[in-house]
Amino acid sequence: MKQLKKTLRLTFASTLLLSGLMLRADAADGLVPLELKLPAAAFKGTPKDLPADLLLEPLSDKPRPALMVPPGCVNLAAGLVPACTDTNASAAKLAKITDGQKEVYEEQIVLLRKGLQSVAFDLKAPAEIHAIVVWHAHDASKVYRSVVVQLADDAGFTRKVRTLYNNDKENTAGQGVGTDRQYFETHEGKLVPAKGEKAQFVRLYSKGSTESALNEYTEVEVWGKPVK
Repeated sequence: MKQLKKTLRLTFASTLLLSGLMLRADAADGLVPLELKLPAAAFKGTPKDLPADLLLEPLSDKPRPALMVPPGCVNLAAGLVPACTDTNASAAKLAKITDGQKEVYEEQIVLLRKGLQSVAFDLKAPAEIHAIVVWHAHDASKVYRSVVVQLADDAGFTRKVRTLYNNDKENTAGQGVGTDRQYFETHEGKLVPAKGEKAQFVRLYSKGSTESALNEYTEVEVWGKPVK
């Protein structure tokens, strides 16, 4: 037991040392933590009855480590009205996805029809993108299906399409079989690193969740800088 405790202490100390070295390396490269304004947490724990076919990321009880990005990154999606495959969704309704309101109020959650749906953003000019963060609906512990996050150089997503995240293991969206793990929605949202990729268009797919066949969006943020 003493040896086990000693090993754990050494492992913990090594982890702290490595984290410190990584932070110092990032600082030396001129990087800063991406500061996200998070909504309040709305639930704790996970549902007992989940489908057996889920391949999930572990749900941590610790805050997500900050993503290190170049200084000067802003939310390029703020105030934009996305295009949407749900033709019943009005512009006023879709504008809620980028209005900065992320709390779990029913009137803030944008509901899209059943089946595969997508929202797409035109950033108006090419940008150096470092992170995309999406909050579907974090009012309960649920897992969203067929989540795909992509960048492209044109609105039709035919030129230089890059897939940053894909948990669509059944290829429902037709964007390739996803290899990323599915995840529990939380107040932190899903943060997808983009590593400075340059693009003007951003697209996100989904196909319901373990709670509902409807598609839900509360907020989408695209963090980066205009290309000079």
